[in-house]
Amino acid sequence: MTQRSDPENPLHRLDDWEEFVEQRYPVPAQKAREDYRNYDNPARATVREFYRLNHRHQTYDFVRHKKQDFLRLGRRRMTVLEALDFLDTLVDDSDPDISLSQREHLLQSAEAVRADGHEDWFVLTGLIHDLGKVLCLFGEPQWAVVGDTFPVGCAFSDRVVYPEFFADNPDSRDPNLRSLCGVYREGCGLRQLHLSWGHDEYLYHVVKDHLPEPALYMIRYHSFYAAHKERGYEHLMSEHDQEMFAWVRAFNPYDLYSKAAARPDVAALKPFYEELIAEFFSATLAW
Repeated sequence: MTQRSDPENPLHRLDDWEEFVEQRYPVPAQKAREDYRNYDNPARATVREFYRLNHRHQTYDFVRHKKQDFLRLGRRRMTVLEALDFLDTLVDDSDPDISLSQREHLLQSAEAVRADGHEDWFVLTGLIHDLGKVLCLFGEPQWAVVGDTFPVGCAFSDRVVYPEFFADNPDSRDPNLRSLCGVYREGCGLRQLHLSWGHDEYLYHVVKDHLPEPALYMIRYHSFYAAHKERGYEHLMSEHDQEMFAWVRAFNPYDLYSKAAARPDVAALKPFYEELIAEFFSATLAW
């Protein structure tokens, strides 16, 4: 497939990315930029209850148990298209912005990336970044699949959405887990951390042998808003993490601001994305 790199590609000037976003994605008439991720007044009543459960149950022990259980990737073999078809049935209870199915959201993200002339791997990342939500297919509750992620095993930051709900998390009362670094050390790097369990970490392990490192950072940390948007937890990040987070921030507008009520034409887009998927992935992947 022909690469779609463009000499005006904004990723060639990552340091100017925020200025580019403001120009490329001006405030739309139907929704102001500040109204996205509005957790004070979310569009759906499920959002606060979702985070109450998420912040209560995502403990250090819980996350390590889920990694041992799921990261063996032995539950089934499935194609990317089969995973997308499953997501057509899923609406994310943590999303305060819109109630489209996840497949429609992924197509909107990928089409926004493609419209800006980015390379194939970036377009594909837009298409698949939420496929880890197939965890719901295996019986996982949404509070253990979706939503903003955050480190466990150290103090919970007030830069995480709804931080007041962490008062119900037993780790907040454990002296070994509530200090600034907890079980980690300053500057240890994100690879050493256990983030709250969910679709980001899961999908990273499914696709880590198939995509370039910037794509893997986008997939693994796109829900880590407390770090890439709020600049929290920087005391635990390495210099390499800081460099690679430029890519995570570059991806964020395509994940967030591409959301719209208009539904993409799935049938018309399918041939293009079938070819794109085949360029990077084998017929089936281990899930």
